[in-house]
Amino acid sequence: MRFVAIAIFLLFFCGCAEKSKVNISDIDEDDFESEFGNAEDFDPLSGYNRVMTKFNDIAYRNVIIPTANGYRKVVPKGARISINNFFDNLIFPMRFANNLLQGKILNAFDETKRFIVNTTVGFLGFANVADELYGMQKHSEDFGQTLGVWGVPPGPHIVLPILGPSNLRDLGGEVVSFLVKQNTEMDIFDNDWRSTMGANALNTLNSMSDFMPMYETITKDAIDLYPLLKNMYEQRRDKLIKE
Repeated sequence: MRFVAIAIFLLFFCGCAEKSKVNISDIDEDDFESEFGNAEDFDPLSGYNRVMTKFNDIAYRNVIIPTANGYRKVVPKGARISINNFFDNLIFPMRFANNLLQGKILNAFDETKRFIVNTTVGFLGFANVADELYGMQKHSEDFGQTLGVWGVPPGPHIVLPILGPSNLRDLGGEVVSFLVKQNTEMDIFDNDWRSTMGANALNTLNSMSDFMPMYETITKDAIDLYPLLKNMYEQRRDKLIKE
């Protein structure tokens, strides 16, 4: 029980900052030429980042991955997809606001339609009927991307405990995302912090059950883990901002 409690705590901590950048469907290993390609020269926190990357890798492999694998064995794939759909529907306000802030008016309108359809016909969002039946694709945007579109530079790369790769710009965006997400969930759960915490833990564990197998695949043959993860993160964020 102590092992499970520690795992859930770590997973909950990881989920507190809703990292839309960790969207499994958006990750394509072919987007990255090599683990050392296009490295950024400006990396004043490299010493700390390497230590934290090692710490995170140990935590992932010894706590989070075993827990996520156990979760995958217990919870059927269909249920995991439904849980992901539900929580994804909840963060509609962030996608809507950031599409507006980036001047993507039609995308913001599409997000509104998706939310209405999934909340009603999709049984509170557990079914993604907007996409599956009506072809309404999601337009994922976060505050870090919005700052990037406005011309805010990424700043130094930062590896966060458990949360993983980030940078100064995205970290600021994540703080805003966290506050918006927490207010939304507190409203839904009638300001019950225990229910909100439990929902965060479930959401994170469900997400990690899909992400961790990919993490193992990506890092399996890495010679130097830090530049691999750093370059993948920065390249992917640049790509999302330009889209």
